[in-house]
Amino acid sequence: MPKLPSPVEEDLSQGILEAIDLESYRAEAKAQMAIQLEDSDAEIEPVPTSGQGGKSEPELDLLSAIVNTFNDMFGNIDWKDADNVRRQIARIPAMVSKDQTYQNAMRNADKQEARTESDRVLKAVILSIMSDNMELFKQFNDNPAFKKWLSEMVFNATYNKDGKPLE
Repeated sequence: MPKLPSPVEEDLSQGILEAIDLESYRAEAKAQMAIQLEDSDAEIEPVPTSGQGGKSEPELDLLSAIVNTFNDMFGNIDWKDADNVRRQIARIPAMVSKDQTYQNAMRNADKQEARTESDRVLKAVILSIMSDNMELFKQFNDNPAFKKWLSEMVFNATYNKDGKPLE
């Protein structure tokens, strides 16, 4: 059986050696090896301790500020029971912060993973209060700006590295 001719392939490695400037690499490697410490007695100054250390308490928004922000952003929505909506929104951060998985993510994961957990718990909380406030559920599902605002507000109000729920 005669064999088929092998396909002509383009040599992708051609020109790589010309593109790499080995002389500059060699000079850099020699410069790194040339760094040596003097063989003499020396003292290193201590780290200054005059600055304040420790963990500062996060600044949390007051509930009234959250409600005012809500009114400024979503005051144009024609809520049938605006007081009930405000009351529900005020309760949401505490409900989200009590979730054990979210608390664990705050303590042991990075901020992005904690954010993902916060959003997951927020959806569950919105579904659980759906019977009390269908308006809030409808805005959460249909209004992307409202959903983003509520998600940001809840995460910022609840996130802490200790994973403690809101009181």
